[in-house]
Amino acid sequence: MSGDADAAVEAVYRADWGRIAAALIGLAGDFELAEEAAQEAFAAAVDQWRVSGVPDLPRAWIIQTARHKAIDRIRRRALYKERIEPQAVYLSQVMTTPPEKSASEIPDDRLRLIFTCCHPALAPDAQIALTLRTLGGLETEEIARAFLVPVATMAQRLVRAKRKIRDARIPYLVPGAGDIPERLDAVLTVIYLIFNEGYASTRGEYVRAGLCAEAIRLGRLVRTLMPPRPPAEVTGLLALMLLHDARRESRLDPSGDLVTLEEQDRSRWDRGRLAEALPLVEEAFQGEPGPFAIQAAIAGLHCRAARADETDWRGILQLYDILARLQPSPIVALNRAVAVAMVQGPAAALGMLDSFAGDLEEYHLLHATRADLLRRMNVPEEAARGYRRALELATNESERRFLERRLKEVTA
Repeated sequence: MSGDADAAVEAVYRADWGRIAAALIGLAGDFELAEEAAQEAFAAAVDQWRVSGVPDLPRAWIIQTARHKAIDRIRRRALYKERIEPQAVYLSQVMTTPPEKSASEIPDDRLRLIFTCCHPALAPDAQIALTLRTLGGLETEEIARAFLVPVATMAQRLVRAKRKIRDARIPYLVPGAGDIPERLDAVLTVIYLIFNEGYASTRGEYVRAGLCAEAIRLGRLVRTLMPPRPPAEVTGLLALMLLHDARRESRLDPSGDLVTLEEQDRSRWDRGRLAEALPLVEEAFQGEPGPFAIQAAIAGLHCRAARADETDWRGILQLYDILARLQPSPIVALNRAVAVAMVQGPAAALGMLDSFAGDLEEYHLLHATRADLLRRMNVPEEAARGYRRALELATNESERRFLERRLKEVTA
């Protein structure tokens, strides 16, 4: 029975954490209080369901429990009764009935909440991190990985952002149609990072198809908010996610081990996804292409190649040159170095890594890339050192097994 209870709690957490936490924020006006009440409700569910069994409506049970715990905490803080009752009624309505929406409102609860949390009064990084934690349900470790910062640093950022919201009394209201453009960049980044965590998970299953599907669903919805022609970045993001998701079935072998792009069975790529995505790449370039559109074009060149040796690496390198100008970052530089290796050889790329290696010292893919370049240059001792360092930093077991295989190859 305890196994069933734990599985049910985890299922509700994954599916509904964002909605529960966001509604509690509306009740409490305080991120920390809302999250504490939600966490208490989930903890209570684990204890009680193991004894009494999983209720018929587990999600509703947790929602109701979280609601009561939030109200109890508000009362203990001696807030006025007239504030409690209207908010409690509102929370109950949000959780039990679909809200009425006008034609100008965002037509999806989760997307409405993402736009709400991407408040322009906060720094962009804080908006994105808070939204991923509160609504995306991502753990602090997963968010830190996305931002390439230590977990402790990200935890401090989240605490400071929550305090700013509380101390400045920043209102968390659903934005009107006129407010969407100023929040769009942050919203697109949130959706992209949710997809990334599904595409290559920090831990557990390497591919979390549910997260990928949710990000794609949200990407489609954002496009519907902006007729007649969505911005190029909105279209580019959707195309990028579809192109990556098209390769999902070929990225792991039957044992769950990672398969590199050049070794994937391309006959297993989802042709329906590709047929939808490739025209979107072209559409994105009819506007003013930004970083997402450029990345989609890069993914498109990979997907157009029937075989790995037919990949247009020169075209990919030219696109990375553009991306490096639009969005200079160590990650872009690392990916560009891989393209350089394919066009000019591994030695040319290896010399580039030192210019940004300091910024990515704790990023396992930097060391894995360096090791792979050294392996191709037949310098096995140095390659082994790189693979060992990558293994120290990698947290996903599929990636770790791949790195262990490479390490055995160069030390054989």
